[in-house]
Amino acid sequence: MNKYNIKKIDLVRALRAKLGFSEYYSKKLIDDIISSIIMNISIGYFNLKNFGTFKIIKKKERIGRNPKTKEEYKISARKSVRFILSKRITKFHE
Repeated sequence: MNKYNIKKIDLVRALRAKLGFSEYYSKKLIDDIISSIIMNISIGYFNLKNFGTFKIIKKKERIGRNPKTKEEYKISARKSVRFILSKRITKFHE
């Protein structure tokens, strides 16, 4: 399995190429989708049917270690976003 990061500009270019939208309209569309997801995640979770679920999880405080210097430091408690892929999509990759 290949792992790579997709940048927002890659999504914009893909929309532009596939649907023929202008770059400005494609960027606006991607920005609006991301804004909508962020706004809905703030209430706790956001489910995109047949795609996946975004959830806010709480991470506890813990001790971390710098692998180079072996120095320990405290990682504070924080909230993080977890994405759980839909079972329907995982069937396509088997």
